[in-house]
Amino acid sequence: MNHWRIALITFLLTATFSGQTDASRPRILGVAHIALYSSDLAKARAFYEDFLGFQELATLQRDDGSVRIAFVKINDKQYVELFTDAPKDDGQLNHIALYTDNAQQMRDYLAAHGIKVPVTVPKGKTGNYNFTIQDPDGHTVEIVQYLPDSLTGTNQGKLVPAGRISTRIMHVGFLVRNLESSMKFYHDVLGFREFWRGSSNGTQLSWVNMRVPNGDDYVEFMLYTGTPSAQERGGKNHLSLEVPAIEKAIQDLEQRPARKLYGREIKTQVGKNRKRQANLFDPDGTRVELMEPNTVDGQPALSSTAPPPQ
Repeated sequence: MNHWRIALITFLLTATFSGQTDASRPRILGVAHIALYSSDLAKARAFYEDFLGFQELATLQRDDGSVRIAFVKINDKQYVELFTDAPKDDGQLNHIALYTDNAQQMRDYLAAHGIKVPVTVPKGKTGNYNFTIQDPDGHTVEIVQYLPDSLTGTNQGKLVPAGRISTRIMHVGFLVRNLESSMKFYHDVLGFREFWRGSSNGTQLSWVNMRVPNGDDYVEFMLYTGTPSAQERGGKNHLSLEVPAIEKAIQDLEQRPARKLYGREIKTQVGKNRKRQANLFDPDGTRVELMEPNTVDGQPALSSTAPPPQ
């Protein structure tokens, strides 16, 4: 009897400590949202809602009744969050968010890999589990687990107008100074998979695309040196909306009443990834890229072999 008790205790202790040191990574299913600072919420709403055709899910208010965050819904899993707080150190980018199927397990996994995490995983004001971490460049990365009884869950299939310009955030892009450090974080720890890298001039690497491990969304490393200006940050920290046909999307936008509020030209271009796209800019200068999902001829664009910027 004593022999079996000792064996059982040994097994339980081994399992406990193994769970603490070898926590497995839960699935990372996609990009949940990008959060941006807005200096004028009325103008931002006119751009994202009246012009692009999205609808607002909810707002979070301060104690004085003013709106602190407006949630603009792209689809049942993806949003643009508009913060009316004053911007901090990353231009108009507040944070990016990824969604998982188990936030607590993700917290434990990250802790086991030396990433600073909170002690607990709380429910946010929208009713979902969430917590934040920092990537090597200091960007805040929120981890979200959607719950059925949250604002997200109870509004499934709602607030998604047929006329919205896109039904999906294809990717979010953000500034990356050191590619090696970011690869260790996003690839080695989080499990993202590189599928393309490109160069704007052929001599120096400009972008690296990293797909989430358990979905189709991706993040785009915007490589840089020096100190980007506010305008440069607005162009590089961006979101990309998938559209089936760029010319039709532009034609649609040109006919909308809110077009008169948008003072820039909208034109088609073909990117280095050989996909048709058009760049829009919100009232605070953040780039909103409309992009087709496929290359112009259906053939893949070759990855660049140029070295990262030094």
